[in-house]
Amino acid sequence: MDRPIKKKRFTPQRIALGLGILGFVAFVLYLLRNSGQSSLNVDREKITVSKVSRGVFDEFIVVTGVVQPLKTYQLDAIEGGYVAQKLLDGGATVKKGDLILKLENQRLMLDFVNRETEMYDLINNLENTRLRLRQDKFTLKKTLSELDNQILQAKDDFERNAKLFADKVISEQEYKRTRITYDRLSQQRDIEIENQKFQEENSVTQIKQLEGTLDRTRLNLHMMKQNLENLSVKAPVSGLLSRVDVEIGASITAGQNIGQIDDLNGFKMRVEVDEHYLSRIFPGLEGSFEFNGENVGLVVSKVYPEVNNGRFQVDMTFKKDPGGVRRGQSVPVRLQLGKPAEATLLATGGFFSDTGGNWVYVVDKSGSRAEKRDISLGRKNPQFFEVLSGLEAGDEVITSSYENFGDKEILNLQH
Repeated sequence: MDRPIKKKRFTPQRIALGLGILGFVAFVLYLLRNSGQSSLNVDREKITVSKVSRGVFDEFIVVTGVVQPLKTYQLDAIEGGYVAQKLLDGGATVKKGDLILKLENQRLMLDFVNRETEMYDLINNLENTRLRLRQDKFTLKKTLSELDNQILQAKDDFERNAKLFADKVISEQEYKRTRITYDRLSQQRDIEIENQKFQEENSVTQIKQLEGTLDRTRLNLHMMKQNLENLSVKAPVSGLLSRVDVEIGASITAGQNIGQIDDLNGFKMRVEVDEHYLSRIFPGLEGSFEFNGENVGLVVSKVYPEVNNGRFQVDMTFKKDPGGVRRGQSVPVRLQLGKPAEATLLATGGFFSDTGGNWVYVVDKSGSRAEKRDISLGRKNPQFFEVLSGLEAGDEVITSSYENFGDKEILNLQH
């Protein structure tokens, strides 16, 4: 007996047709969704995706620091000459006053001898002038003594002849002769006193001039003697003679730098910083570096404003002597630029050089595509950017370089 066969509701043909329709609808929706937006297929394995997070933003930069002595003393030649002896080389430990070099300068020696001869000549002239002044005083006393005797005798003759002339015993001519003699001797005495006074004043003036010249000559001679002593280059302080840049027989000029002494009583860190941070670095800022498994603290003590090749130098002192550091040792230093604060963080990457931090590609929840999004970034440290707007914690962002993406609005991420 024949039975009626029921037709199947979902035949393979109908299923295939339905799937085809659904695929077509999905394709149309995809086209509608991406209408007016350019896209690019990107291999996900060749990009870096970072997740936006919320955390503490610590603003710092990493710079290279070089350990230097806390104080450095430059050895400069006070006087020029040629190197006759070199007693110490770089690397030697010296004490204050230790002899390092001996220089010779024939010109200085000859000048010193000539000036010394001049001084002895001045001393002789001064003594001769003083002796002449004493002799002149004795001569004046002797002359005045003789004149006084002559005047006394002439006065006696004059007074006696005056009486005789009044009594008309002698002639007027005899009387006048004795008066003239008496007057001449009296005037001669006054002239002699005045002349001797002038000679004495002149001698005193000469003595003062000679004494002044002698004092200056002695001072110059003392200075020249010091210059001769400066031909022996000695250590001004105790420490490490880190370098001596001259050899025996070399000729050096006055003021030329010939070496350096390092004070071993302490060290500092000299770091170079990009000129971009010049306005943000000032004394008191803190930093640190890792040494022997410990974090060593530093404080900015001095900022050198001169910029060379786009960088400027900063001195940092140790908060505590770490022990074991050596001159010339270089280490990476973490230099703080501000206090830590809570912020939205985005990892650093090559994208910044392509966008300037104005936009990024944000991966959607499906993980299959990324779209452009405008953002705003703030401060930066070697690890993170501070996000001011446009992103939230949990967003996934492509942080590798965008160099090969052109101006595409959408990136299709493929595995």
